[in-house]
Amino acid sequence: MADAIRSVTGRRVWDSRGLPTVEAEITTASGARGRAIAPSGASTGRREAIELRDGTSVLAGKDVAHAVEIVGTHIAAALAGLDVADQVGVDGVLDSLDDDPQRGTIGGNSTTAVSLAVLHAAAASRGIPAWRLLDPEPAFIPRPQIQILGGGAHAAHRTTVQDFMVMPLSATSIGDGLLHVAEVYQAVGSVLAARGPRRGVADEGGYWPEVSGTEDALDVIIAGIEAAGFVPGLDIGISLDVAASQFHEAGGYRIGDRILPTEEWIDELVRICANYPIVTLEDPADEDDAAGMRRAVSGVGAKTVVVGDDYLVTSADRIRRAAAEGAVTAVLIKVNQVGTVTGAANAVRAARENDLGVIVSARSGESEDTSVAHLATGWGADIVKVGSITRGERTAKWNELIRIDEELGGVSLAPLVASAVTSASIV
Repeated sequence: MADAIRSVTGRRVWDSRGLPTVEAEITTASGARGRAIAPSGASTGRREAIELRDGTSVLAGKDVAHAVEIVGTHIAAALAGLDVADQVGVDGVLDSLDDDPQRGTIGGNSTTAVSLAVLHAAAASRGIPAWRLLDPEPAFIPRPQIQILGGGAHAAHRTTVQDFMVMPLSATSIGDGLLHVAEVYQAVGSVLAARGPRRGVADEGGYWPEVSGTEDALDVIIAGIEAAGFVPGLDIGISLDVAASQFHEAGGYRIGDRILPTEEWIDELVRICANYPIVTLEDPADEDDAAGMRRAVSGVGAKTVVVGDDYLVTSADRIRRAAAEGAVTAVLIKVNQVGTVTGAANAVRAARENDLGVIVSARSGESEDTSVAHLATGWGADIVKVGSITRGERTAKWNELIRIDEELGGVSLAPLVASAVTSASIV
């Protein structure tokens, strides 16, 4: 029986950077409610959905009063009376409200919050969690990918590489996986403390370290893994989010005072992947550097998964094209890059149809919203990327995965990249 959307409310709330963002709340005719908060990225692809910010003197132009108003007026009027269970139909209406595919008029932050709130309201209407709405019996819990050191745009470009992350490899449950990572995080802290003062905390909760560069940072992580009693590459793997678009310029990639052409830069990354247990390599080349992405895939071979983020911006069309070109072996999925749950689900489907791994990801500007945990589980993602294992906006997601696993009765972590797995229902 249909449960119609009765009201859509927008409100200004706050993210982990102390900046305002949009929360949407959906109420249905039966009284069911769903809420969601739009995240925000620091390093963003130029093709992703646009955040609508006020551009006034308030908070240096970062306020979202206009986006909140749009949710409560324009969007609310368009969605009133629609069946909350019809996610595809509701998201289609959201699409129709803006002629700009990047949502420059009504804002990707507005549509992201509303679309996710619809998902949660539909689940509440049926008395189930959102992940069960997507897949009633997931076969596994996504493997966690957790930041240890921050760099790039997340730490004032202290290092060229943006994220230094680890993934538990030998752990078989989410509880053990998080425990292993926590041990590594604490051990890395001790390694850094022995080297001298740390600069602080990066955007996603990892250490903002005093290191000389990428390989020095990797050596610190290796030392932490070993100090925690684990074997690098066997128990714990390392993941890098390069975010290469952030330092790409005419002629190549700026590394310190040098500009390396694409071939030299990618070959440098391939060498690093050969010398360290790098299991995933994200955005090694600029968002328009297809040749660089292909070179990375062929250079690292089967040892390392090459992930597209800014290169793909959760676009089903770009994912299909990248798969055909051999430019990636896995995709990063971020709902706010495309602006709706359905758009992101289409990207997941495109990845699975092309035997690509799937990583569902949070953003650097986050909140207590736990939608990422539900989407990653319900979509059967191989990996879930949330940030560090510190700070409440991060642990909210990890703790929700523990609860989901408990409700499932305890399931295994996903294979490292199970590209052939297709979830029972995407949307």
